[in-house]
Amino acid sequence: MKFKKIIACLAASLIAGSAFTGKAPEKVIAAPDEYHDDWLHVNENAEIVDMYGNPVWLTGCNWFGYNVTTQCFDGVWSRNMHEMLNEMADHGFNLLRVPMSTQILLQWKNNEPDPYMVKINEWKNPELTVEGVEGGTPKYSFDIWNMAVEWCRENGIKIMMDIHCATTASNGHQLPLWYDSNYSTDDWLEALSWFSEYYKDDDTIIAVDLKNEPHGKNDGQGMAIWDDSTAENNWKYAAERGAAACLEQNPNLLIMVEGIEVYPKFENGKDWNSPAIDYAHYDDPDAQAFHGAWWGGNFRGARDYPVDLGEHQSQLVYSPHDYGPLVWEQEWFKKDFTRETLLEDYWYDTWAFLIEEKISPLLMGEWGGFYDDEHDPTGDNRKWMKLLRDYMIDKRIHHTFWCFNENSGDTGGLLTNDFQDWDVAKYEFVEEALWQDENGKYISLDHKIPLGKSGNGISLSDYYSGNNNVTPPTTTEPQTTAATTPVATESKTTAPSVTTTTVSPSVTKKGDANCDGETDVADVVLTKCYLINPKVYSIKDQGKLNADVIGDGNGIEIQDVILIQKLVLKLIAPPEI
Repeated sequence: MKFKKIIACLAASLIAGSAFTGKAPEKVIAAPDEYHDDWLHVNENAEIVDMYGNPVWLTGCNWFGYNVTTQCFDGVWSRNMHEMLNEMADHGFNLLRVPMSTQILLQWKNNEPDPYMVKINEWKNPELTVEGVEGGTPKYSFDIWNMAVEWCRENGIKIMMDIHCATTASNGHQLPLWYDSNYSTDDWLEALSWFSEYYKDDDTIIAVDLKNEPHGKNDGQGMAIWDDSTAENNWKYAAERGAAACLEQNPNLLIMVEGIEVYPKFENGKDWNSPAIDYAHYDDPDAQAFHGAWWGGNFRGARDYPVDLGEHQSQLVYSPHDYGPLVWEQEWFKKDFTRETLLEDYWYDTWAFLIEEKISPLLMGEWGGFYDDEHDPTGDNRKWMKLLRDYMIDKRIHHTFWCFNENSGDTGGLLTNDFQDWDVAKYEFVEEALWQDENGKYISLDHKIPLGKSGNGISLSDYYSGNNNVTPPTTTEPQTTAATTPVATESKTTAPSVTTTTVSPSVTKKGDANCDGETDVADVVLTKCYLINPKVYSIKDQGKLNADVIGDGNGIEIQDVILIQKLVLKLIAPPEI
């Protein structure tokens, strides 16, 4: 982890905490040290890793509703929201992608009233009412959202907020750009900045998807382009600005950047001003002006003009979307397709090159579809789903399945029967691509909280057995990890072995808990984690001796940690201890 990121976490952890209030004007400040060890970043091998350099696998799902006039997760009109979040965690989903709108974020920021009635079942969700009783008055949508954040936290679920559309609307995602006639680019940047700042001290929210499915062709309806210009519709330029708006408030957030829809065939002399498509020559690739893709799926521009986040480049993740023939009969499906043909015809040059060439990790933000004979009589959609799933497993591609909702018209969801039941066949298919250990336990992205409450989940520290954090990454030495990259299903990473150490007779450097020769923020993080759970967060005997800076022989205590913090922040000098 970069030194400045750890300093940001440390500075926040020194502030006295308060509880969530649910009202936008109130600041959300987490309790000291409580929510600052789950931030993620990208290493030099294009892997998403935790703060100790251990590879993680984000395997989640989407649940929409906050982007439409429901003003809450869909399905809460018929079932208890807390119960559904519990089930999501118990079924092994460690990340929840939540579509929202610029409008609702600015509404919360300005503490404006809900423009639509919050659609919940007041009898099955008494905790979501003002009175706290069955049949009560629905709470403000922002209060309900913060309850969802709290319930995700207690379940070990992490959250990725997705700006799905500018204006709250069920068809808002069909508009091609991150701005519309109601909300400008500046409004979008304001919403991103506010959200990132509001939750900067809560690592339940670990990622922001800047904009769902930028798209459009050169047909007069608006088109997202990708080049090195500062044009308002240049998605690369907008994404860099959007990322900056987030990272200026919270430099620890993962930033998801989706692709666009079309990219000019420059090799054929085409450019962004070429006609959108020549329908008379649709089957003639040489006659077409653009390389097409699913909305949000085209990353050809990233090869020519990669997104540049400057000093925060380690927070960038590219996030394509991919669907099957039941959503649209794309050209690459008009044959007996295989993994090889999909890679050759579409995947590789459109997005797979990013992971194949270790340019960037990928998070497949949306994928999924119907998984039954009624909707898929030919089986082609299920064939595509299996090919993509197995490719993502093999390449360790992170993903959020579309979707938890049953009311997605062209895909269906994980739930059925008015959100009451799980689609067993579809879930069993997806479950093979969820992060699990060799015993089938679902792995949380939280270092302390196991995933779910059924006993089927473990925490990230449980998975890595606590041996990974003896030497957190530093800025001066090569980064090492305690385990190799975990591999899903058949080949899984085992826990690292425990090494024996000897007790050193004297202090080598005061405060140097990880024994790397320096007293820095990595030592603060390690000693804090050790105090929280010494069985999980181990420290060598020499490190314990160094960290007992008071020198009373009582081992590491909170007073020692405070003094190490002061040393790092240069509030005191070593002779003062």
